[in-house]
Order: sequence, then structure tokens, then C-alpha cells
Amino acid sequence: MRAFLTRFQRDESGATAIEYGLIISLIFLAIVGSLTIFGNTSSGLFNRAMDAIRTGMGG
Repeated sequence: MRAFLTRFQRDESGATAIEYGLIISLIFLAIVGSLTIFGNTSSGLFNRAMDAIRTGMGG
């Protein structure tokens, strides 16, 4: 039992998985935040581009 507890205490693979999970969650939050901030701006840009394409096609 003592050997198991010593080995369990030295094992760091779980900590690595938690660190990767935190990194992924921070990246996700950054993407969601940037989409929220720039969503309305890019929507207007897309609409203007589509209007210019329609005008250029004669419709």
C-alpha cells in the first residue's frame, strides 16, 4: 500500500491532462470573446460585400 501511495504521489500525468484542459478552455474563451466583440462588425462587412456583388452582377 505504501508503494502505491508513493507511486500515486509522483505520478504527474493527471496534472498534465488538467493543464491541457485549462489551455483549451482559455483558447475557447478567447475565440468566443472575439466572435462576440467582432461579430456585429464582420456581419456588416459581409452584408456590404454581398450588396456590392449583387450590384456588380446587375441585380
